[in-house]
Amino acid sequence: MQTILGAGGVIGIELAKALPAYTSDIRLVSRNPKKVNDTDQLMVGDLTKADDVMKAVEGSEIVYLTAGLPYNQKVWKNTWPKVMDNVLKACKAHKSKLVFFDNIYLYDPDHISHMTEETPIKPPSKKGKVRAQIANMLMDEVANENLTALIARSADFYGPNNNSSILIETVYKNLQKEKSANWFCSPNFKHSFTYTPDAGQATALLGNTPDAYGQVWHLPTNANIMTGREWVRTFAKEMEVQPRLKVVSKFMTRILGLFIPILRESHEMLYQYDRDYFFDSSKFEKRFDWTPTTYEMGVKTIVQEENA
Repeated sequence: MQTILGAGGVIGIELAKALPAYTSDIRLVSRNPKKVNDTDQLMVGDLTKADDVMKAVEGSEIVYLTAGLPYNQKVWKNTWPKVMDNVLKACKAHKSKLVFFDNIYLYDPDHISHMTEETPIKPPSKKGKVRAQIANMLMDEVANENLTALIARSADFYGPNNNSSILIETVYKNLQKEKSANWFCSPNFKHSFTYTPDAGQATALLGNTPDAYGQVWHLPTNANIMTGREWVRTFAKEMEVQPRLKVVSKFMTRILGLFIPILRESHEMLYQYDRDYFFDSSKFEKRFDWTPTTYEMGVKTIVQEENA
């Protein structure tokens, strides 16, 4: 049995699509689970409840933690450590391997112009400090040989049928509405994005590769990174619309954040847009002989599937 905790999000869905290449025994766990494959086993569970997690993990050879929480620093601070603690205890109790889908918020901002698995951990944001805390909780268990686990880390992501991507929300959907695409701080810096189908397939591959455990892996992400302006042009060209662009400054984000909660929560993360942001996945690509989806093909697929 391979179990996905937090199976309802875009990454959980892409992972569930990829897992039948390795197993026919797949369990999807969330507050409102829905089948991705005909043979999926569904289980209702709340990851903040230890008993629910213990039952969800029982009988699992591999557990994938792909849960997402509301984008609120107070929720993250209060809830993520509890979720991770529940999952770690359940995996140890049932001797299950653990694959944790993580992001880059814990990295030192002075190093995000070229991020590798060795990038220093020095988060500048409150959300980043939470991510560092829970990643350390996991890796401490690995170091103490209490758990077999790995971290699969992604850059900001984009992909089809995805309402969790800031790129989709601020660029694609705005252009779709004949509005200007929004980009934070400056459109002249380069910014990596991980394609969600690549992320799902690669996470499944890592989980089913015994010698991948005990490590951090950057999920495959195209290295030919584009600037914000180039992202807007690429979407606009595929959509056959004008590449209209509006830059949202840090000051404007702070003002709008008084009225729009998601912008208020995003303000501490704007350092990711005032410098180059390059997510290097060459370790994964070399180990698995993998070529990430090009950005042009990713954008083309998004537009085609949305209009199908």
